[in-house]
Amino acid sequence: MTVRRAWVVAIAAVGTVLTFVMALVVGVYLTAGNIVGGMGGGAVRLAKGAVPAAYQALVQKWGNLCPAINPALLAAQLYQESGFNPNAVSPAKAQGIAQFIPGTWATHGIDGNGDGRRDVWDPNDAIPSAASYDCQLASYVKTVPGNLSDNMLASYNAGADAVIRYGGVPPYAETQNYVKTITTLAQSFAAPVTRLDPSKQAAGAISYAQSKLGTPYLWGGNGTPDQGGRFDCSGLTKAAYESVGITLPRVANDQYNAGPHPKRDELLPGDLVFFSDDLTNSRAIRHVGIYVGGGYMIDAPRTGAVIRFDPIDTPDYFGATRVTEDGAKALPTSV
Repeated sequence: MTVRRAWVVAIAAVGTVLTFVMALVVGVYLTAGNIVGGMGGGAVRLAKGAVPAAYQALVQKWGNLCPAINPALLAAQLYQESGFNPNAVSPAKAQGIAQFIPGTWATHGIDGNGDGRRDVWDPNDAIPSAASYDCQLASYVKTVPGNLSDNMLASYNAGADAVIRYGGVPPYAETQNYVKTITTLAQSFAAPVTRLDPSKQAAGAISYAQSKLGTPYLWGGNGTPDQGGRFDCSGLTKAAYESVGITLPRVANDQYNAGPHPKRDELLPGDLVFFSDDLTNSRAIRHVGIYVGGGYMIDAPRTGAVIRFDPIDTPDYFGATRVTEDGAKALPTSV
C-alpha cells in the first residue's frame, strides 16, 4: 500500500511560479555514477542554483544523513513531490514541501530546527523529516538484495513490507516508475563531476530553459515582456537557442527540420524532442521540448501548466533533431 504517493502533477496543480534557476543539467554531459546507486551523500553536492536558495543548505545538510540518500536524491524527491512549494496540498491530502500525509507525519515528523514544534508546513522541519524517513525506510530494507537507494525509494512509494516480500523493488508499475523518475531526476540536481565533451551552445540552451522552470504556459508565447515572459512549447525552444546564437523556425513541426535526426539511443542533452498523434507525418507534430538527459526534457506542456521536467518516452514520441553544428557532426554517418 502506498505510504506517500508521488504527486506527479504537483507543479501544474499548485500553479506556483518557481523562481529558482537550475544549473547545467548533468544528463549525458556529465558522469553521474556517484549520484545514485546507494552511495553516501558526502560524494555529492548540489549544482549551483539547483534548489531554491532558502532550502539549499537544508537539502545539502540532511541529504547526507545516511548512505541510502544524497543531497541530489533528496532534492529530486522534493521537486517531484511538491515542486519545492511549502504550501502544497495534494488531492490525497498530502501536505507541505515533502508531501507527508497526516498519519505518516504524526509518526515520522521530526523537529528539525529545534524550536519545540513539528510543523509539516515548515521546510525546516519537513525537509529533515523527509531525509529521516528515507533513512528509516532504508534501515528496514538494508538486508534486501539489490540497490539500497532503489529499495528505499520503493519502500517510500509502496511500503517496506512490499520490498521485503518481493526481495527488491516490487513489480508495481507505479513503484518502478517512481524509482526511475527520482533516480534520473537526481542527476539534474547534482554538481558536475566529470565533463564529457559538452556542446557549449546546447548547454547554454538548456541553462536558458532551466531559468524558465515554473513559468506559466501561454499559447503563442514568445517570452516577451508584454506576454509576462511566458512561452508555448516552440516559443521556449526558439528562445532557448536564440540565447546562444541559433535561430530556429517558430513552430514545432518546422523546428523538426532544423537539423539531422538522432535516434533515441543517440540523444544528447540539447536535442529537440518532438511528439505527434500521427507518427508517420512530421507535419502533424504538435509538441517540442529540450532533452536534458536521463529520459527527461524541459518543456512548456499546455494551457494551465508551467514549464517543467517531463519524460520523453511516451507513446506519442515522434523523434528528435540536433540543431547545433558540432553536435550534428558527432552523429554517425549514414551508409
